[in-house]
Amino acid sequence: MSNRSALEQHAVIRMWLMRGALAALILLGVYLLFELGRIQAGYNTVEAAREQSALEARITGLEAEIVSLEEQITLLETHRDIDAQAYRSVESSLTELQSKIQEQRDAIAFYRGIVSPADGNSGLKVQDLKLTRGKVERSYTIRLVLVQAMQHDRKVSGEVVLHIDGELDGAERTYAYSELVPADGEPDWPFSFRYFQDFDREVILPDGFTPDRVTVEVVSRTRSVASVEESFSWVTSRS
Repeated sequence: MSNRSALEQHAVIRMWLMRGALAALILLGVYLLFELGRIQAGYNTVEAAREQSALEARITGLEAEIVSLEEQITLLETHRDIDAQAYRSVESSLTELQSKIQEQRDAIAFYRGIVSPADGNSGLKVQDLKLTRGKVERSYTIRLVLVQAMQHDRKVSGEVVLHIDGELDGAERTYAYSELVPADGEPDWPFSFRYFQDFDREVILPDGFTPDRVTVEVVSRTRSVASVEESFSWVTSRS
């Protein structure tokens, strides 16, 4: 009787062990399918880690360059009052170094906006929009920079929908980007990137139209990545 009881107990233990092993295999299979899906979607853990590490290394390198440039500025300032000719030379060097430092700081701010944005929010963002006058009358270049902050486990793709609000002959008027592209321009505006992507697109405004605002809608076609929309005042700058 006791032998039978021991056999039954052994059978129960074996059954539970088999169930546990089966559950583990199922979990392993689900994980492998998940990883396969990410690979098929263009995600590679090693590559993504390497790319993010490269961005962080770039930030560190730029910070070191800024320290070096600031030391050079300090040294030049101590020799600025030697004589008039030396003064002009030093001032020119100071201006050049200060300009370079500002460029480095702008670059650091840009990369940090991708790796660890100040607002702590992840996802699609319009990092920058700049408007410059073109060579042709009534033409302008729109420089747009999109980033995907913090979450870089997959590429995000979709399209940019842009329109310009303003006034035409005293009445409010809105033009879609596709209505303003040159004859040889591309009316569609697709995007696809993991970290960031920048664009230079030309528009030609109709005669009599005074632009006021630019609205950019970044429409995501990637699951779990939300679309965003931002509006900017029409302010042009030098190229």
